[in-house]
Amino acid sequence: MALLTLSDACLAYGHVALLDHAAFALETGERVGLIGRNGTGKSSLLKIMAGLEKPDDGILQVQNGIDIAYVPQEPSFADDATVFSTVSEGLAEVKAARERFEAHEEGADLDALMTFIEARNGWNWEQRVDETLQRLRLDASLPIDGLSGGTKKRVALARALVASPDVLFLDEPTNHLDLDAIAWLEELLVAFKGAIVLISHDRAFLDNVCTRIVELDRGELRTYPGNFTAYQGLKAQQLADEAVTNAKFDKLLAQEEIWIRKGVEARRTRAVARIKRLDELRSTRAARREVIGRVKLDVSQGDRSGKIVAELEDVSKAFGGRTVVRDFSGTILRGDKVGLVGPNGAGKTTLLKMILGELAPDSGTVKQGANLQVAYFDQMRDHLNLDATLADFISPGSEWIEINGSRKHVMGYLQDFLFAPARANSPVRTLSGGERNRLLLARLFAKPSNVLVLDEPTNDLDIDTLDLLEDLLADYPGTVFLVSHDRRFLDNVVTSTLVAEGDGRWREYEGGVEDWLIQSRRAQALAAGKPGAASIASATKQGGAADSRTPVTVAPDTSPAAPAATPVVAQPKRKLSYKEQRELDELPGRIEALETEQAELNRQLADPDIYRKEGANVAAMHARVEAIDEELLVLLERWEQLGER
Repeated sequence: MALLTLSDACLAYGHVALLDHAAFALETGERVGLIGRNGTGKSSLLKIMAGLEKPDDGILQVQNGIDIAYVPQEPSFADDATVFSTVSEGLAEVKAARERFEAHEEGADLDALMTFIEARNGWNWEQRVDETLQRLRLDASLPIDGLSGGTKKRVALARALVASPDVLFLDEPTNHLDLDAIAWLEELLVAFKGAIVLISHDRAFLDNVCTRIVELDRGELRTYPGNFTAYQGLKAQQLADEAVTNAKFDKLLAQEEIWIRKGVEARRTRAVARIKRLDELRSTRAARREVIGRVKLDVSQGDRSGKIVAELEDVSKAFGGRTVVRDFSGTILRGDKVGLVGPNGAGKTTLLKMILGELAPDSGTVKQGANLQVAYFDQMRDHLNLDATLADFISPGSEWIEINGSRKHVMGYLQDFLFAPARANSPVRTLSGGERNRLLLARLFAKPSNVLVLDEPTNDLDIDTLDLLEDLLADYPGTVFLVSHDRRFLDNVVTSTLVAEGDGRWREYEGGVEDWLIQSRRAQALAAGKPGAASIASATKQGGAADSRTPVTVAPDTSPAAPAATPVVAQPKRKLSYKEQRELDELPGRIEALETEQAELNRQLADPDIYRKEGANVAAMHARVEAIDEELLVLLERWEQLGER
């Protein structure tokens, strides 16, 4: 029997139906990933299932005795609270019952109170809180107000987990968490014995945690067994089938419309049943909800910067006696796509500001390149004017936007980012978190730039928009600095990664997160003098052992194993990095050039006069033909490798 069942659920805001007679059932031990476009109603659906909100229509059935815990996207805490008191709120009912029992309140049913306390193991609730804090690596005495966003997320999880719920609802649990914390959370959720429903756009996280994907699509809940990679294959086939079905339907409707509009003779022979069917076809077509369009991303490009964007030599920076950057040297060239990776508070933003000349180092030198035009995306959304309309925020005082030399009306530009014209005069504060991020990207890309700085741009963005943003950044001719904890996003965009390695030390690695893990593991093995270091690196490359779940501390791989009952799921297939994609694009041209050169050499060698005129060079020409054979073989093998991926 299902732990929770939602039947015929309806929910609408204005004229848009977020839930259109949707149905959902949650089984014991499932870990369900809830995905969908921004603004489709995922958070509202999660609150309905958690019993915090009511649908306009429909029935929610929950098994008797089921304990439910809900962790919101932006958790709230009491003022002047400590970590211990906040986590204890998860046992508020047990605490209150024990206090009433111990106080022997007048009129209290002590037998009922004792039964309630024993059923929930409430006599030692303090010990349960301490154990939970220890498990989640939290200091009980710390005040909530001084904690980072990632630590606050841990506290909210601890508050939910301390009660040992049967069902756990999580809304964007990876937001504000660094790579180490995300790996820790994955292990925690895989080991969790209850059922889980979570909203996330982190594709690697969904792959590593979920046993089923549920998509909220045009008011309906569509279910897909397996992890996110398995969902991608099934979804592509479903969309193709839907397009074929819709095309056949539209063709039939068009034929019937032509028939009904024929002359007098046709009207005399009309069949009542056929007219009725036409009315039904019209009604069905009017009720159809088309697939939501894709965001159209385009960056307004500024003048080219100098070849060198920034050059740093022995740069150091400290705050309050703590060094966050120590003796860092590096050169950033035009066109580089640089990812910055490290725990929260490691100094990523500090290093970025020094590279851009916004912050002076305590020691060392920083040289900026010429003609830098920087466009900055702020993860805290400080540049959002909540009272402005969408149109005024994008283009203050003008109805037109100029991008790469062409003018575009602000209404059309907003439509490119999936904002309907009817919403153009709505205030920014009415947007969801993902829609606000999309609006910030719209304004950012309208500004001419040759350097893009994106600080956690992936928070709240839906998966389709992430895919398009990846493609846009890969093709962007300028320089990109990317701060993100989304492993898949970094792997698909960056050409090099700056990694915080502790004590203010930063090191640059070629490629993305997976490439960094491969290189750092090899370096650790060599430093330890392990004879199998080379084989470790080789196995990592061939077998994909560079698990993106590994923490940023580069600890040994502790990836959790899925329980035996978990269904077999597809393994994630990493997209090509920007550098690899560029190599793949260049390979046909290189192969063609070698084949052309070889054909010309063979043509010359076939001429008998060549031995008389160029006798001294014939041996070298034969050697070059053989060398080209070897080069072609290598390039063809590489082309096959990249093509398969």
